[in-house]
Amino acid sequence: MHDVGEADTPFSYRDCNWAEVIVGVDPDPANAGLIRDWTVDYWDATHPYSAGGAYVNMMMDEGHERVRASYRENYDRLATAKATYDPANVFRVNQNIEPSVGAVDS
Repeated sequence: MHDVGEADTPFSYRDCNWAEVIVGVDPDPANAGLIRDWTVDYWDATHPYSAGGAYVNMMMDEGHERVRASYRENYDRLATAKATYDPANVFRVNQNIEPSVGAVDS
């Protein structure tokens, strides 16, 4: 984790020592709402003490701002690469990096 610099790979939280994964599981589908509420409340309570981002492979659908926060300063560089190699944003499932607008010559 600490052997490479923050800009050497897309994942930039090389200064962290811990990662948290919050999982709510119940065999009864009727409890899905309760379990979801519990996990969201737990995240809300612990997030102020976190580094602020996430490891995107551990994320669900937290939204674009969480994706951007997870890559920190590396996001803009990744968006420029995405504009070069996937300007139509074909590969947009999961934690999407949106291509930079105007990053590629037409």
